Amino acid sequence: MTTWLTDREQTAWLRLIAVVELLPGALEAQLRRDADLSHFEYYVLAMLSESPDRTLPMTALARRTNGSLSRVSHVVRRLVERGFVDRRPSARDGRITEVVLTDPGYDKVVAAAPGHVSAVREQVIDALTPGQVDQLAAIMDAVLRRIDPDGSMTGSWVPPDGPGTPLP
Repeated sequence: MTTWLTDREQTAWLRLIAVVELLPGALEAQLRRDADLSHFEYYVLAMLSESPDRTLPMTALARRTNGSLSRVSHVVRRLVERGFVDRRPSARDGRITEVVLTDPGYDKVVAAAPGHVSAVREQVIDALTPGQVDQLAAIMDAVLRRIDPDGSMTGSWVPPDGPGTPLP
């Protein structure tokens, strides 16, 4: 039997959905206007910039960005055309395709980051007190433990064979 949301729970849920729907558009608009990047392109570049040797296997990049392999392949192709990334077979396993952030790609993400951070601050962080920022982090951790139990979206993912194991 379904237990309906209480008025308080429904209010919280509807506000969360409103943020989930509105925030991506606001971040997308800023990145397109200021950096000529989609939010997903920026996210791909950012995940590569934070990776060892600025390199990730395509499958790991898809996990880190919550994108399908098809979507990530399409975006990577566009980023290759712009000179921001390269694709290459893995030196460890030639069946694996790695995506490598190029120097121009690194420069692009570094140049785009201040505007993106300003937008994140303006839209979210500056609306909260420091205590609310801590509460938000704790709330999101609790939700993510349910919907991202392996931590693939938060960078806390560890390969099944332990740290240092090559990512698939």
